[in-house]
Amino acid sequence: MAIEPSWDALGGDRPHQIAKRLLLATRPPFMSASALPVLLGTAYGARQAIGFAGVEFVLAMAATLLVTATANVLNDVYDDISGTDPQNDSRLHPFTGGSRFIQNGVMTRHEMARWGATLGGASIVLGLLLTALAGSEILAFGAIGLGLALAYSMPPLQLASRGLGELAVGSAFGLLPVVGAFWLQTGQITWTAGLISLPVACWVVNILLANEVPDVAADAAAGKRTLAVRLGPAGTHVAYLIVHTAGAVAAGVAALLGLLPIWAPLVPVAIAVAAPFATRGLPQIGDPQAMTGGIKFTMLAHNAGTLWLAGCALLA
Repeated sequence: MAIEPSWDALGGDRPHQIAKRLLLATRPPFMSASALPVLLGTAYGARQAIGFAGVEFVLAMAATLLVTATANVLNDVYDDISGTDPQNDSRLHPFTGGSRFIQNGVMTRHEMARWGATLGGASIVLGLLLTALAGSEILAFGAIGLGLALAYSMPPLQLASRGLGELAVGSAFGLLPVVGAFWLQTGQITWTAGLISLPVACWVVNILLANEVPDVAADAAAGKRTLAVRLGPAGTHVAYLIVHTAGAVAAGVAALLGLLPIWAPLVPVAIAVAAPFATRGLPQIGDPQAMTGGIKFTMLAHNAGTLWLAGCALLA
């Protein structure tokens, strides 16, 4: 496991030290979970559109990354308030248990909340720029995405505590970025873009499920009843494998309908077949190395699978 952040390593008042703290507080390793779906939606849309809307793509990517950063930072704040992160002794840093910035004294809760609000405000500004370029419809994508990201941990909804966090994350960082990026390139909202997004949404959901397993005890004690808390480690692993299978089926259906090349399901199917073996240690509470291996496989599956589908979309 990686060494947790500390003031000794990240402290200081020089501009570069402050910038480094602010960047790491957003948990950059998880940014690909939202950036790559934008790439997929853009690839699928650009293939069907006349020309490539480059400025819109750049703004959409930046806005999506800012929404993700906002969600990551504010999730740390509300998990600290609820007591989930402070009492999490089974965390696997940097994957679970939050960034540890608040608990380890790198930034205060107030500083993290202010930083999250700043990031959210910046995402809104970019959303307004996109609206001026592409039309008011983009406001709906942005508002829903930001709303779901905030509602994941923020009261009064706190979707993660109601067993709905996984659905919210799959929608906010799977369905919406793919369909929204496709719309920016084509000006259309189609069911085909929704179908293309389903494998990615499944892989995003599984990132969350895998990361929830080591935190089951801490989340349950704090009243954060995630799907992993409700199902238990073994039940969560079964659900995890079902979700991988659903992603492979969705890719297969897209290929059969001619939306993707006939060989497009190869990687999604390979992921689903490998998952039971690569993640067999995921439900083994008490074996950090085994659980970490399952989490790493899940993140690799998302990144590799989404990039594969983006390449397939360009050749569709």
